[in-house]
Amino acid sequence: MAGSPSRAAGRRLQLPLLCLFLQGATAVLFAVFVRYNHKTDAALWHRGNYSNADDEFYFRYPSFQDVHAMVFVGFGFLMVFLQRYGFSSVGFTFLLAAFALQWSTLVQGFLHSFHSGHIHVGVESMINADFCAGAVLISLGAVLGKTGPAQLLLMALLEVVLFGINEFVLLHLLGVRDAGGSMTIHTFGAYFGLVLSRVLYRPRLEKSKHRQGSVYHSDLFAMIGTIFLWIFWPSFNSALTALGAGQHRTALNTYYSLAASTLGTFALSALVGEDGRLDMVHIQNAALAGGVVVGTSSEMMLTPFGALAAGFLAGTVSTLGYKFFTPILESKFKVQDTCGVHNLHGMPGVLGALLGVLVAGLATHEAYGDGLESVFPLIAEGQRSATSQAMLQLFGLFVTLMFASVGGGLGGLLLKLPFLDSPPDSQCYEDQVHWQVPGEHEDEAQRPLRVEEADTQA
Repeated sequence: MAGSPSRAAGRRLQLPLLCLFLQGATAVLFAVFVRYNHKTDAALWHRGNYSNADDEFYFRYPSFQDVHAMVFVGFGFLMVFLQRYGFSSVGFTFLLAAFALQWSTLVQGFLHSFHSGHIHVGVESMINADFCAGAVLISLGAVLGKTGPAQLLLMALLEVVLFGINEFVLLHLLGVRDAGGSMTIHTFGAYFGLVLSRVLYRPRLEKSKHRQGSVYHSDLFAMIGTIFLWIFWPSFNSALTALGAGQHRTALNTYYSLAASTLGTFALSALVGEDGRLDMVHIQNAALAGGVVVGTSSEMMLTPFGALAAGFLAGTVSTLGYKFFTPILESKFKVQDTCGVHNLHGMPGVLGALLGVLVAGLATHEAYGDGLESVFPLIAEGQRSATSQAMLQLFGLFVTLMFASVGGGLGGLLLKLPFLDSPPDSQCYEDQVHWQVPGEHEDEAQRPLRVEEADTQA
């Protein structure tokens, strides 16, 4: 199962050398450029004569913990539905996130917080790095099971850079508002991964078709990821919004949107399912679409009713996508989307961006009062009208799709380099290619029978 001796030898060296190189280069860059910010540095903090109660860390760190749990537990366990790829789903999530949060600290630091020759880091940079890692893990979902760890690290290396540039263009150059990342995280991560999957298309992947499904216990473990993501999503969307009313409103809008998307998912899953039965794939994924769809508009005056309506629409669209659009995506467009990221992150992300266009276009001083400055500072200062803000929100969506598509294409070409180790068509979605699996060296007579073997012997 592990492959030929030459492939095993290449695998033995490829991942260790790449990990050592990336970690070494990152450490050198940290030593040269990264410093504590004034809220973290002992000398600078006390020189400012602040009290400990003024430290923003106490307000931001609980949200950071929630986001961190989403990245490492939620995303990892959400992808363990594959019956023989659980080690890889959780393990590669761990690997990519650990690298991405270091690399993104540098990339985002050079773009956002580079002063006097140094990058200044604090709790906000930790949250931003986790956001970037989330986008990388969304892309991982599109190519899960068909790529090796060395390929995935190179994907993260490229994607983090493009994520940072896209985010800088949207948030700083265009002044787009995207508190929960419908555009910068979900849309970017999804379409980067989908284009990457298209470039890496495997016409003979049916050789591994029997491993693409789930079993009872793998779906149950995947629901752990779903519940973690569902519970902590209000923190994800509100982690970096303005403290006070803005953060409170963001959490509320996300909370109600997730609840409505769950009801919409259950309703549509039973409606389109065989004999009116629910499909666990829909529940694991589409129920989370409510958190994605309000990402852009969650800090705005969406209203509780608007949050419910948006969440129900997202859950409905996502469920229908899993049922009807995913097969078309593979058969007609040659996109093999392992985890259905187009349905959970792609379409809801685009819907969330369009919802942000609508709500931004309706922004008025009467609706926001003094709070307009924290949500739309340029409108509050008279430098921009609500209509122009809405148009820039729409333009930001197109910019994101452009960066994601071009980046995914370049990433696909990079990952197709012949010296990179990828599993053969007949061994995709199989942990034993990359992991020591307990029981793999047992005699055939001692191994538990697989379902297909049991049926054959019966």
